[in-house]
Amino acid sequence: MIRLLLADDQAVVRAGLRTILGARADLEVIAEAADGAEAVTLAKALKPDVVMMDIRMPVVDGIEATRRLAALPNPTRVLVLTTYGIDEYVYEALRAGAAGFLLKTDPPDRIVDAVRVVAAGDALLGPDTTRRLIERFLASPPPHASRPAELSTLTSRELDVLRQVARGLSNQEIATGLFIGEGTVKTHVARILAKLGLRDRVQVVVYAYEHALVHPGEAGRP
Repeated sequence: MIRLLLADDQAVVRAGLRTILGARADLEVIAEAADGAEAVTLAKALKPDVVMMDIRMPVVDGIEATRRLAALPNPTRVLVLTTYGIDEYVYEALRAGAAGFLLKTDPPDRIVDAVRVVAAGDALLGPDTTRRLIERFLASPPPHASRPAELSTLTSRELDVLRQVARGLSNQEIATGLFIGEGTVKTHVARILAKLGLRDRVQVVVYAYEHALVHPGEAGRP
């Protein structure tokens, strides 16, 4: 059973999500929060599998709440909800540690699938919307950005895989493009995460764009 905490300042949104999610046998909404501070308090006490987090909330917004949850010893997975496909705050939420994001207008099946993906420990990296988001807010790399020392610990093949992950390709697509096995790709991804101290594929994308390992316009290229 996947246990969920809903965090949104609009009661009607929480009610709609509860109806959608509660109808599935493997999902259970265990609590609701009307602001980020309440979400953090409830998450610490109840330890849900996934927090569905709105961004714009009173008291503490979803970005700061996500950051606080990500800093816990055993952080709860956060799935960010946003009203717009390109939201200036979503990128910051991903940097803060969110495992992915959804539009509030997404169809019910998409929302349910996203919860299951995130609860399983994977990152929800939409093939189009997330890449557009990253490219929108990282159109130019920071001036005089230094190359992080930890990058030198990656092998040339791991750098290849990192760039492909950042372009939004799946493990299967990476394996095909680099002529290696899918299991090998998974091993490379695990090593990349460990060496760079990253949590998931979403953070790999953010990291790669911030350090100019890939550039806007390259998304989706083999």
